[in-house]
Amino acid sequence: MTAIEMRQGSADANGITIAYEDIGNPADPAVVLIMGFTAQLTMWPMPLCESFVEAGYRVIRLDNRDIGLSTKFDGVRVQGSIWPRMGRHFFGMSSTVPYTLVDMAEDVVGLLDHLGIDRANIVGASMGGMIAQILAGAHPERVLSLNIIFSSTNQPFLPPPSLPALSTLLTGPGPRASRDEIIDSIVKARRSIGAQRYQVPIEELRKQVAADYDRSYNPAGVIRQFAATTGTGSLLPYDKRIQAPTVVIHGTADPLVRPACGKAVAKAIRGAQLHLIDGMGHSLPPALLPQISKLLLDNFRRD
Repeated sequence: MTAIEMRQGSADANGITIAYEDIGNPADPAVVLIMGFTAQLTMWPMPLCESFVEAGYRVIRLDNRDIGLSTKFDGVRVQGSIWPRMGRHFFGMSSTVPYTLVDMAEDVVGLLDHLGIDRANIVGASMGGMIAQILAGAHPERVLSLNIIFSSTNQPFLPPPSLPALSTLLTGPGPRASRDEIIDSIVKARRSIGAQRYQVPIEELRKQVAADYDRSYNPAGVIRQFAATTGTGSLLPYDKRIQAPTVVIHGTADPLVRPACGKAVAKAIRGAQLHLIDGMGHSLPPALLPQISKLLLDNFRRD
């Protein structure tokens, strides 16, 4: 296989700095990958990125604010208890939070502007899928296709996450934990949200988590990102304005964002195609990457 060119950089976007990797030929149509809650850009598997480049696309994957190498909102506290905010979230209502998913969508627009990209295929996973819906609804002229992986509309009365799965993401090993203890905690969390059928061998997963930890570790940012996810409110007003060809991919065994949430996304967006993958959880396991890549590439070509 021919070596694939990768460029790393940071963009002044929406008043902050967004770190990104730019892979492939800059002259090719762009694919922008937006990852989810707690996840750095490295969570997008490189084989998936390479499959897009080999198909003739330029791939940009980015660190959302408060994660990875992008701007950290150090010292900014989330006010109030999590439980009233969770209650409002269940009813599709917004809350006062340091920033919202709307702000995070504008970060992506700023990155597109920095790179001189007028329109792109937007791919979002989990919280990134929520950001992608807002981007496609608020800026339809910037989106060639919309691609949503295990995400939600955050509309009222959707089934909540499994409590054990959610608690492993929100409950860390404590402020005095060692590097190994923190890595073990993250490994446990990732295994809890991935489906049993497609578990990555634990030593391989631990190696990935250790590399991410060494790249960046910002637990305070996780709290603010969760507040953004639960504080933005229903995305249905944005979904009604989406014009781009849309595919929704969701696993039947997802304990964190239930399959009903993916079905709600597909129902809310006119003409969206829904693909439920049997046995898939809240992760992108190697065994499923060829199937996921094909579904996404097919949608890129619908524009």
